[in-house]
Amino acid sequence: MKLLKNVSGGQIASRTDQTRPNSGPGETASLTGQRVRPGRKLEVEVLMTQLVSAVPVASPPCIPLLALDLGTTTGWAIRASDGSIASGVLSLRPSRYDGGGMRYLRFRNWLGCVRRDTGPIGAIHFEEVRRHAGTDAAHVYGGLLATLTAWCEETGVPYQGVPVGTIKRFVTDKGNADKQAVMSAVRRRGFSPVDDNEADALAILLWAIATEGGVR
Repeated sequence: MKLLKNVSGGQIASRTDQTRPNSGPGETASLTGQRVRPGRKLEVEVLMTQLVSAVPVASPPCIPLLALDLGTTTGWAIRASDGSIASGVLSLRPSRYDGGGMRYLRFRNWLGCVRRDTGPIGAIHFEEVRRHAGTDAAHVYGGLLATLTAWCEETGVPYQGVPVGTIKRFVTDKGNADKQAVMSAVRRRGFSPVDDNEADALAILLWAIATEGGVR
């Protein structure tokens, strides 16, 4: 089910209910002060594919953890305090009317929404990419990483980059496994990722849970 969430943190509407209310001429975005095309609202597209209890409920409550595969389509997975795991993808692709910084403002706002919905986040783990296929992908990754780490420093949330090889080795026993192998390994663990971004986020989260963030 695809969900749409306003940048200002408003109501979430299902994919089948995307009617945008008419806005007054020259509406201003609440976060940026940017002038917005009349009749159009800034939105972040979020796809949540599952909400499963893959991890047994612990007592005392589990520490909430967030795992991210940063990119234009950001994969995410979160373990809540009751041990349940939710995952999906976050689309940060800009529209033709967006400025270059809008994707980063959307990402920052999404992080805030996650924190409000789940409560204090114990730690954020993200895929640490040292090599990119193209210049644009490298620029987007760098911008999202800067946004994430600055937000974590501001809010006091611990964060950790996990090397790609470490994630692949944990979930597939091969440090050079391809995307399809990672997706298959995650599915064998009972999840149903829609793409490799969500699969990577789930693999990072499972690694963080199993190793307590690399301690074990």
